[in-house]
Amino acid sequence: MADINAGGIKIQNLYKIFGPKAASHVAAVKSGMSKTDLLQQTGHVLGLRDINLDIPAGSIQVIMGLSGSGKSTLIRHINRLIDPTAGEVLIGGVDVCKMKFRDLREFRRRQTAMVFQKFALLPHRNVLDNVIYGLEVCSVARKDCVDTAMRWIERVGLKGFETRYPNQLSGGMQQRVGLARALAMDAPVLLMDEAYSALDPLIRMDMQTVLLDLQKEIRKTIVFITHDLDEALRLGDQIAILRDGCMVQQGTKQDIVLRPADEYVTNFVRQVNRGRVVSVDGVMTPMRSGLAAVGKHVAADTTIEHAISALTREPEIEQLIVVGESNQPLGTVNLRQLASALITPDEADDAVCTGVIERKHAEVPAEVSRG
Repeated sequence: MADINAGGIKIQNLYKIFGPKAASHVAAVKSGMSKTDLLQQTGHVLGLRDINLDIPAGSIQVIMGLSGSGKSTLIRHINRLIDPTAGEVLIGGVDVCKMKFRDLREFRRRQTAMVFQKFALLPHRNVLDNVIYGLEVCSVARKDCVDTAMRWIERVGLKGFETRYPNQLSGGMQQRVGLARALAMDAPVLLMDEAYSALDPLIRMDMQTVLLDLQKEIRKTIVFITHDLDEALRLGDQIAILRDGCMVQQGTKQDIVLRPADEYVTNFVRQVNRGRVVSVDGVMTPMRSGLAAVGKHVAADTTIEHAISALTREPEIEQLIVVGESNQPLGTVNLRQLASALITPDEADDAVCTGVIERKHAEVPAEVSRG
């Protein structure tokens, strides 16, 4: 059986075409046939085109895009709810697409768990019995099922509600039940398909916090589908953006915000508050060999917003020393670099033309410090 902890998830040259003769059209798609032309000429629908994705074990990989981009189709290939037309899905080095029925069944039971957008709770079972359902399917003893379920019910904040039924719970509470059910299986891969999109904004943010707090302890390999950029930026160690079945860009949130691959991604991130997303290690000047690291230290993951605030509180400091986890100096960053990172490419072009950029540099720190 594949061990996800041995090497994460690797998706290679993945194609999905929907239709009765899908395999016969792969060559045409590889040669450049568009999604529109494929539909018009053959009646087949292009779901995914040449997807390549490396997901490190223990990380949160967000896959985002608009409706119809292929993100839900992609996540369903990981536990092979959908068979690919071509390509590989490697879990710990083993191709899920080649698993025999019995191995695939065990893989789905032991190695993956899924949290659904519509909760998918069993209405005739109470909270406890919903959470233990997967354990029962795996023939775990009742006492062990209950002990495990109660631990996760408490961890997701539902202690005292274990005898309630789904229709007695709010949407946020029902989603906590779904999360507890998935976590009770202790599967190394957690698949979350638009898991929070049906929730109100405040409840949604609360569930994001629950997931991030749990991830610090459980270190699962999480694949999280969303169409919300703010959610993607908050949760993702890596973000992959899909458009019409194609991978437009993959990278860290800093890569996506600072170095968008094309106009499509640029439009996605145009309204992002860069000060709260980009960290100082993304804009620093690397430390030169032999240079003394004298000055105020900040961690590499400090946001630009907090770094500007630190500099404006102590105007005598001209730059900050960026340090890593072991307090080793990585580089330096000054106010000009921090302020420049807040300006989008469009704004920068306008600023160069009008001479506004120096004024922006002078104004931003004051605005941040007042905020």
